[in-house]
Amino acid sequence: MIHLDSARTAVVAVDMHRGHLDPAVATLPLAAERCDPVIKRAAALFADLRARGVPIVHVVTEYRDAGEIAANPFWKAAHDDPSKARKGILRHNLAGSPGTEIIPELLDPRDLVVRGKKRYSAFHATDLEFVLRRTLGADTLILADINTSTCVLCAAFEATNRDFRVVVAADAVDSMDGEEMHQFSLRLVAQALGWPLGHEEIIRALSR
Repeated sequence: MIHLDSARTAVVAVDMHRGHLDPAVATLPLAAERCDPVIKRAAALFADLRARGVPIVHVVTEYRDAGEIAANPFWKAAHDDPSKARKGILRHNLAGSPGTEIIPELLDPRDLVVRGKKRYSAFHATDLEFVLRRTLGADTLILADINTSTCVLCAAFEATNRDFRVVVAADAVDSMDGEEMHQFSLRLVAQALGWPLGHEEIIRALSR
């Protein structure tokens, strides 16, 4: 069983914003029936971790304009393709839009926020690594995220390549690409990148 040191661990909550999790405004929505359950599970986990002194770092996708999104050729093509889950992506999380707001139930005044994520990577062109290493002194990351099949995997690969210990909070991730891709992504993490753990498993690992 993995042991987690609360003094060296941080949660990285990626894209847990209204742009995915609020069906009223989401531009790339998680299935509506899955939004409230994952919010509630994540909120309960975050509360327990804050109580144990584990900091939460929110990473939020935010674009100045649609051109920053359209620079990616696949995303530009997907925007007008009704068969793609990412159709309409050129409207996703433009600066000042409600989609860029973190889900209120998941945000606490003690949390840190890193904005300006432009691609699947939470590290690329952001100061996330600086915050984790220099501000928090973390060597272990607990990933909570939408989507398991893209940003979770990307964060897990990049954190592993940077020699962080990687845990994926299995109760606080989900995917707009559906259950099959969600479960496949968790299996891939377990095979090659880190430990997918449920809420109680994470708390036990911190208590060892």
